[in-house]
Parts: sequence; C-alpha cells; structure tokens
Amino acid sequence: MKKKTLVIGASLKPDRYSNLVIHRLIQSGHKVVAFGIKQGTVNGVQIDTDLMPYKDIDIVTLYLNPNNQKAYYDYILSLKPKRVIFNPGTENPEFYNILKLNKIDFEVACTLVLLSTNQY
Repeated sequence: MKKKTLVIGASLKPDRYSNLVIHRLIQSGHKVVAFGIKQGTVNGVQIDTDLMPYKDIDIVTLYLNPNNQKAYYDYILSLKPKRVIFNPGTENPEFYNILKLNKIDFEVACTLVLLSTNQY
C-alpha cells in the first residue's frame, strides 16, 4: 500500500538522509511532500518553506532534532497523520506523549531501513 508522506526537515543537500529518503520514497511509488528551511526541488518534490495544510497525510517522517520539533507539534497534530517516524537523532519522549494523547501512532526507526526491509 502506497503512503502519502510528509518529510519534515527536508534538505537540498544530496548527502543528507532527508534528501536520500525523498528519492527512496519516490522510487518506491509513495506520494511525497516536503518541508524545509530552504526552498527547492528534490527528485521532482518541491520543498515548501511554509507550513502547508496538506491533506490525507499517512506518515510524517522527522529529520529535526527534538528542540526544533517543538515549534511544529501543533502543525503535525493538525495534519492528523496515521503515524510519525522519529529517525535517528530525532527521538523525543515529550512528543511521544503528545502523540499518544492524540491517538497518533509513532515509531522510533530509520525510514530508509523501513523502506529497504518492506516495513514502511
């Protein structure tokens, strides 16, 4: 099943994991939208610098450290994703609790590994 994914912390730099994951998601046939601090395009995906009211987000995959996530808690909750993935370095127990209270599943995992092992 293909999932609409929002990559938060998307980077234009090809050596960044957020950039690599956009490529892998597209290769796997998933629909991808992205938010980052620098506007541009990665593998045909526009990186938005404004918080867009995306619809039907299945998964939010995070590439922001916990301190930088705080500014986006309400935004992520407003999207009502089915799942939030905390990639290595983004682990955030405070946000886990907020997600639990809002009945949103979360996972501490590497999106690239999930994709390569068919667990996405």
